[in-house]
Order: sequence, then C-alpha cells, then structure tokens
Amino acid sequence: MTGRRTTDFEAFYRSEADRLYRALAVALGNPQLAREAADEAMARAYARWSQVRDHDSPGGWTFRVGMNWATSWWRKVRRERPLPAADDLHPAREDPGHQQAIAALHHLPLPQRTVIVCRVLLDLSTVETAAVLGIAEGTVKSRMARGLAELRRTLGEEHT
Repeated sequence: MTGRRTTDFEAFYRSEADRLYRALAVALGNPQLAREAADEAMARAYARWSQVRDHDSPGGWTFRVGMNWATSWWRKVRRERPLPAADDLHPAREDPGHQQAIAALHHLPLPQRTVIVCRVLLDLSTVETAAVLGIAEGTVKSRMARGLAELRRTLGEEHT
C-alpha cells in the first residue's frame, strides 16, 4: 500500500505544488513565507495522504493548511521582526499591470483576498471554497463580490 500511496502523492505533488505556492504567494504577499507554507502543507498532506486524497479538493485542503501554518507563524514572529518593505512582498514581474493588480489585491483584507485566491487562482467552486475555508457559501459569495468590487474601484482609479 505504501507504494501506491507514494505514487498517488507524487502525482498530486507534481500537479499541485507550484500552483499551491503561487496561490499562497498571492494570498500571503510574501514569497519566502509562501514557499515554507507550501512545503509544510505538502508534508502534512503526505503524512495524511490516505485521508487527504479522499477530500473533494485535496489542493484546497493543502491551501488551507498552508494558510493556517502561515497565520500561526505570523502570530509568533509579528512582534519580533519588522515587516518587509512593500517591494519585497511579492515576486517581481515585468508587467506593470500585473504589479498593480497584485498591489491592489494586497490592500484587500485577508479574508477577501483568500476567497479570491481560492476562486480565481485555485479555480475552486463556491462550495469547495466554503469547505476549504470553513465558512458559509454566502460568506464566500459576499467576500468575493466585495473584494472584486474593491479591486475594480482601485484599479479603475489607477487608470484615470
């Protein structure tokens, strides 16, 4: 059974690890923390693979674990370390429009940003997002609507 478990997990890891990292990097705004969170989430998924693989969205489960790990980490070190400079918060991109969108996304409250990442970057349904984040479907919908409205407003102001 261990061979099948490893093979199943390896396939999951190959298909999801980079996507998980990118989603965490956008949600957290810190690529180094996102890398650690993604690694931790994948390690925990491997340790519990017999249960995780049966979830409706194993990728969503790992995202939630990564977010929870990062949130706990931030709580522990928040008072000990200064926040990084704004330019260090996300991976550098050549496209200025991409940088503006990421900056606007980072101005959203974390709950709205997390819902948008789940729905857009991870391509989870409303039901899957609600299950992954442990919130009601209506909450997912309202956070998504408010977050997108704020992004449109912010990005629209930058272009005027």
